[in-house]
Amino acid sequence: MATLVATEGSSPRATGSRMWVDEDGHIVGSVTIGGCVDARVIEAATETLARDAPALLSMALGDEDAWAIGMTCAGTIEVLVEPVDPDGNLARALGRARDEVEAGRMAVVVASLSGEPRRLVVTEGGATLGTLGDSALDAAATGEANALLEGGVSGVREVPVGDDVHRLYFERHAPALTLVIFGATHVAMPLVSMGAVLGLHTVVVDGRDQFATRERFPGADEILVGMPSELAERMPLGRESLVVLLSHDYKYDLPVLKAVLASEAAYVGVLGSRRRGKALLDFLASEGVPDDQLSQVRIPVGLDIGGTTPEEIALSVLAEAIAVYRGRSGGPMRDRTP
Repeated sequence: MATLVATEGSSPRATGSRMWVDEDGHIVGSVTIGGCVDARVIEAATETLARDAPALLSMALGDEDAWAIGMTCAGTIEVLVEPVDPDGNLARALGRARDEVEAGRMAVVVASLSGEPRRLVVTEGGATLGTLGDSALDAAATGEANALLEGGVSGVREVPVGDDVHRLYFERHAPALTLVIFGATHVAMPLVSMGAVLGLHTVVVDGRDQFATRERFPGADEILVGMPSELAERMPLGRESLVVLLSHDYKYDLPVLKAVLASEAAYVGVLGSRRRGKALLDFLASEGVPDDQLSQVRIPVGLDIGGTTPEEIALSVLAEAIAVYRGRSGGPMRDRTP
């Protein structure tokens, strides 16, 4: 198993890319998108299988190769290549992470970058599996992993233990970022399509079966028909959930908003004017909804791009939702502090 664990000199968005190479030379996945990097990784994988020992590759890339894997300029990448025993600790760790994600929970898998291939799994519920070979290192890595569960991206971190500093790879596993849309409207249709392009798990909720149809939403992962507020109360909305209300109907929006705001949804956007938004929030406040929950509501929904068509409105909504999820303001990149 070959994993891209670090990039230096540019954006780290490709970190976590993975390739599998078996003893017969069959390949699944890719560390990059092909080319010289993958060719070297395949060669190293063959050597790793022959030696039954891991290797950490460090490769300097030119501009062209760097651009091919999503880096904006030349830099250095590190690839961890490890032999995998189907019954070994590495396979058990990845299996545990998979089980946690399928149950709707997050987990962090911590890997040693030198010596014997070891894994420590830290789950969202506080449980751990495996070891990095030292109890003090396990404790320090667990603390770092818990911080990563709160938010962040996979990557290499330096963890001090006593007089030593250990370089470890922290890989965050989480359920797919989910876009939940209440209201199967004309804006919802391009919103689902664009969400799919971004790799989001898309869910459409509506009480009208003539609107919430597979014909109107062929790309939706889930279409739920029923009382929206009841469905909202039963949905496991968490920190990986982006929620948008598009029904533009008070009798639907108010009970749905109460349910959504009681969850840990990362983003809550509501289609409507400022005046309508104030009326909604004032009513919810009178119903006892706390101010810290009300402050999460984005109404009017979306970034100001001058959108007028359903497609343009959908684009502005997704842009704002992703910005909020990433902890960004949504302003121009040129105004961003380096």
